[in-house]
Amino acid sequence: MRTQAQNDGDEAEERAARYLASQGLAIVTRNYRTRLGEIDLVAKDGEVLVFVEVRRRTRSERYGGAAGSVDGLKRRRLVAAARHYLSRLREEPVCRFDVVAMQGDECTWLRDAFGTA
Repeated sequence: MRTQAQNDGDEAEERAARYLASQGLAIVTRNYRTRLGEIDLVAKDGEVLVFVEVRRRTRSERYGGAAGSVDGLKRRRLVAAARHYLSRLREEPVCRFDVVAMQGDECTWLRDAFGTA
């Protein structure tokens, strides 16, 4: 049995995938999971491989909002999962990390939101 929060997360990821596709990105993989972390969406933006974290907040931005919730620990887990994903490829493409932040009905796409350092 899935919780309401899981259903809401799935809905947000689907909405983000549709939005990114409308902006010209091709969705390659959804919910890539490893023991190190999870990547919500993997997409191609031309020749660039994009690892996308989808964050949704229904309440105020009092604690940083959706985008602010991608903290250092979350970034490290995303980078670790991305490295695992890349280890399966023959050649490592140019990559970036994006965040799609949803606050109420507003959807904000933060390209190249953070690096791997």
